[in-house]
Amino acid sequence: MMSHFKIRTALFAAALLVVSPLLLAQNASTAIPTDDPVLKAMQMELARSQAKLQLPGQLKPYFIQYRVEDLDSYDARADFGAVSQEHANHQRAVRVEVRVGDYNRDSSTGRGDGTLVLTSPDNNIDALRFSLWNATDMAYKSAVQQYTNKLAKLKGFEVPPSYDDFSHEKPVIHIEPLAHMDYDREAWKKRIEHTSGLFLHDAELGSFADQIQYSISSVSAQVLNRYTINTEGSVVRESRPIYRVTAGVGTQAGDGMHLDRSYGASALTASALDSAAVVDKKVGELLIALRDLSNAPVVSEQYYGPVFFTGDAASDIFTELFAPNVEADRPDLGTTARTQGEYTSSYKQRVLPNFLNVVDDPTLKTWQGKQLIGAYEVDDEAVPAQKLDVVAHGLLQNYDICREPVRDFPQSNGHGRAAIAAASRSLVGVLVVRSSAPQSKQAMQQKLISEAKDAGLDSYYVADTLGSQLAPRMLYRVNVADGKRELVRGAVFDELDQRSLRTEITAAGDDAYVDNFLDNEHGDVPVTIIAPSLLFQEIGVKRATEEQQKLPYYPPPSVTAKN
Repeated sequence: MMSHFKIRTALFAAALLVVSPLLLAQNASTAIPTDDPVLKAMQMELARSQAKLQLPGQLKPYFIQYRVEDLDSYDARADFGAVSQEHANHQRAVRVEVRVGDYNRDSSTGRGDGTLVLTSPDNNIDALRFSLWNATDMAYKSAVQQYTNKLAKLKGFEVPPSYDDFSHEKPVIHIEPLAHMDYDREAWKKRIEHTSGLFLHDAELGSFADQIQYSISSVSAQVLNRYTINTEGSVVRESRPIYRVTAGVGTQAGDGMHLDRSYGASALTASALDSAAVVDKKVGELLIALRDLSNAPVVSEQYYGPVFFTGDAASDIFTELFAPNVEADRPDLGTTARTQGEYTSSYKQRVLPNFLNVVDDPTLKTWQGKQLIGAYEVDDEAVPAQKLDVVAHGLLQNYDICREPVRDFPQSNGHGRAAIAAASRSLVGVLVVRSSAPQSKQAMQQKLISEAKDAGLDSYYVADTLGSQLAPRMLYRVNVADGKRELVRGAVFDELDQRSLRTEITAAGDDAYVDNFLDNEHGDVPVTIIAPSLLFQEIGVKRATEEQQKLPYYPPPSVTAKN
């Protein structure tokens, strides 16, 4: 299952009331403002809880953290040239985490501890304090019970965990200016109406326009102001806006196979999004690609040989097969594993070829002028972001660590991240894959042809874009003799896995594709993956076994007849 939300068809469902951070403010301050009612209420109630929160005969909390998230959002969607949905919302949530015990062994369970309550978005200090008090009381009672249960469970194990339950961190003061919504609602609606109806007027499509089964465009503006304070002395106020425009078109081939193409872009401000002319051009290209795909032959033969993945496709591979396995998830109690996932025993071992290096650098805010939505300065546990050498010369050197340590990694490295209203966990920020021996496009092509000939093949495959479960969306079969490309459909890859990442990559390009997306596996936390094109020496390509759906019983209204 794809672990990210990369502007696919699913994006065009009703927009979620969550926000993705795009780029942190450049003028953050270490001076705590005295005129912010939210911070004032949080500080007052935290001080009161720290002084008075203790049940008779029970442990006093050693750590309390308050997080308040103020979310202002707007989204609109258009279908077939008309606005079909429009939503605006302003809400505020309080999340409280209480830990009893100590840093070495506490009440945490690793299953999203803490309490969540909704509160008024009005800046009423008393109302906010009551919400914080209510959430704190519930979180503390739960923590006391969890601590008792955890100690009893640990007695059943011969050897207790060798690492602490929670890392002690230095306090951080990081204050960013509050962000506010800034967009032209009426202009946006006109824009998506036009975009979703482009196929109605595209003469180049010809009769294929009558086969379009959906044409969708959407816009969204979401602004999050997130506050975090804790009893260690950290005070963080982050402002995270994002503006998005998307489009998607879909149809069915004559055999019932569902096909779709999509586009999306994100920016810090509405004015920085792609212009209307750029969007129209891209959507026009989607429509032509969809037409060509519907007429493409279905893969029939079983193929094993070299496959070239563009940077777009390669970023998906690293998103699905690599990133989740370097995000350190605490193993279950009683086990001796370091983490969970495919790389639990891969520390200092080879996971990629020796010419590939990977860093996770959340402090990297732009790449060749493009904003990176996975960037941040302080993570969601009030720990400064750190550049991390994840893989050096193919060997795994580090995992992304939040404040829940694992074996050999006693401290957070600033990669604790949280979705709206959710507990934090270890997640990547800006993952950059680089080659120590990058090759030009021409050199990559020559190597691809050479490997195909060495394998005695008449053709090879080029994967341009991938979809769910790394299934190819735009896949070309290329003739070795004359270089003729043929678009094919209905294929899946065989043996595209962690082993092939380690042993089958023979070259990487000198290009770099920036993939900004929302990690929908973990509540739409924003992530950036930057990867070059890759050449795999041997990957299987075979026909998918998906059941094809029935075609509509009668055709949609004719577009070409009107034109």
